Amino acid sequence: MNTSQHKILLVDDDRDLLRLLSIRLNAAGYQVALAESGEKAMALLASSWPQLVVTDLRMEGMDGMALFDAIRKSSATLPVIILTAHGSIPEAVAATRQGVFAFLTKPFDSKVLLEQIEKALHLSGSPLNNNTNAEETEWRRAIVTRSPVMEDLLRQAKLVAAGDASVFIHGESGSGKELLARAIHLSSPRCNQPFVAINCGAIPEALLESELFGHTKGSFTGATQDYQGLFQAAHQGTLFLDEIGDMPSALQVKLLRVLQEKQVRPVGSTRSVLVDVRIVSATHRDAAEEITAGHFREDLFYRLNVVTLEIPSLPERREDIPLLAMHFLASLADKYNKKIKGFSPEAMELLVGAPWPGNVRQLLNIVEQTIALCTTSIISTALVQKALRDKPGRIPALADARRQFEREYLAQLLKITAGNVTQAALLAKRNRTEFYRLLNRHELDPALFK
Repeated sequence: MNTSQHKILLVDDDRDLLRLLSIRLNAAGYQVALAESGEKAMALLASSWPQLVVTDLRMEGMDGMALFDAIRKSSATLPVIILTAHGSIPEAVAATRQGVFAFLTKPFDSKVLLEQIEKALHLSGSPLNNNTNAEETEWRRAIVTRSPVMEDLLRQAKLVAAGDASVFIHGESGSGKELLARAIHLSSPRCNQPFVAINCGAIPEALLESELFGHTKGSFTGATQDYQGLFQAAHQGTLFLDEIGDMPSALQVKLLRVLQEKQVRPVGSTRSVLVDVRIVSATHRDAAEEITAGHFREDLFYRLNVVTLEIPSLPERREDIPLLAMHFLASLADKYNKKIKGFSPEAMELLVGAPWPGNVRQLLNIVEQTIALCTTSIISTALVQKALRDKPGRIPALADARRQFEREYLAQLLKITAGNVTQAALLAKRNRTEFYRLLNRHELDPALFK
C-alpha cells in the first residue's frame, strides 16, 4: 500500500477531536498531518503536500473559511472538507458555492466522513482507494517534483486528461511543457495510441504544412513518395504542438480548419482524410500579447485553449532543485562511467540559489557538465561555479529580503501617489511620522517621485 498518495491535513483547535480523527483516518489507511490552527495549516501545506484538507469551521484567528480562501489562492484544485458544531443550512450553501467540497455538522458519522474523503480524492484526480500501486502513478513518473505548485498542476492535468478537451500549456522554455503533455496523454483514454510531438518553431514554414498534414508524391520538388503527416500519424492519439505561437499566420488558418472539420488534406491532394486527434499545444509567448499584435489568430487560440495549464518556472519551484539535481546525477553517472555520490552542501546551495533562466533544461545541462569534469565522489562548489559561468545567485537572508521588499513597497507607494507622503502613509495604514522614518531608513526622497 502506497499511502504517500493519500495524505490528509487535519485542522482543528480541539486537540481531543484532532487526535480522534487522526486515529480513525490512520486506521483507514491514510497518512495524516495535524494542525491546531489555520495559520499552522498554511505553514504545513508547503511541506506536507496533502491531497485533501479537513478543517474545523470555527477556530481562533484564521477560521475554516479563511483557510479555504487562502488554500484556493495557492492550490486551486486541493479539495477541502469543513466540519463544524455550529453548522447551518445557509453556511453550508455559502461554503459549497465557494468551492468547499463538503460541509459536515458535528457530531458526524465517521463512515460519512470517510465516504466524502474517498469521493473528494477521486474527483480531484487522487487515487480512488488505498490500494495504490506503481501503475496508478506511471503516467507522471517522468515528472520529478515535491513542489506543492507542481502537485496542484498535476492534479489539474489528471482531471483534464480524463476528457478530450484541447489543452493549452503556457510556460517558459525549458520548464518541461512536453513532459506535462506526455503525462496528460499517458493518463488519458488515448494512452495506448500514439503520442506525436512537433516543435512548430523549429521547422521551416515551407515544410511545416507538409509535416503536419502530409503530401502526395510529386506535389513539390523532393516529394518522391506519399507522406501521411503528423495528424494522421497521431490518429486516435495525442498531437503535441510545441511553440504554437511561432506558427506562421497562413498555417494558422489551415490548422483552424482542420480542428473545425476534423479532417486534413495533404499537400497536392484533392481528397480529405478524417482524423481523430486530441490536441495539446504549448508556448512560452504571452498569447494575449500575440493576439493583440496580430501575430496569432484569436479564433484559433480559443479552439486550442479550452483548458489552460500554467507550468511554473524552476525558480518558482526551488524545492525541486535538489531532487532534480540528484535525479539527473543518478541517470547520467552511468553514462560517464563515474561513481559520484552527490553534491557538496555548498555546491547544492549554489544550485538552489541560481537564477535558472533556462529552467529544468539548463539544470540538466549544468549537472551534466559537472559530472563530465568531476574526478571525485562529490561534485564540488568550484565545478558548479564553473558550469554556471557567472556569479551564482543566492537566496537572501530573511532580514535582507524583508529590507528589499520594504524599500520596493515604499517606492511603489510614492510612485502611485506622485510623492505625496500623506496619501502614501494612508495607503500603508501608517501615520506620517512613522512613514517618514521608514523613508529615511531606506533613503527615499519623496521629491524624486513628484
